[in-house]
Amino acid sequence: MIKIQALIQKIPLIPLAAITFFMAIAPVTSEPHLGQKLKMLLEGSLSKPIDIFDLFMHGTPMVLLIVKLIFIAADKARMNR
Repeated sequence: MIKIQALIQKIPLIPLAAITFFMAIAPVTSEPHLGQKLKMLLEGSLSKPIDIFDLFMHGTPMVLLIVKLIFIAADKARMNR
């Protein structure tokens, strides 16, 4: 766990946030893939391997950003004790 946390902490926050934003809204011209794939997941129709990969590709930066923000908040809380 410590190695994973150290690896995630090495990722710069601003570039990760930018990548997360662009991957969440891509493609800009139609319905974003992340929203489309999450809707398919909730409906139970996410079964094609390409759709599962697409959800993984567009969702991974968001998961990393959330985990990084949790680690940052935990570090700040630990420092304030």
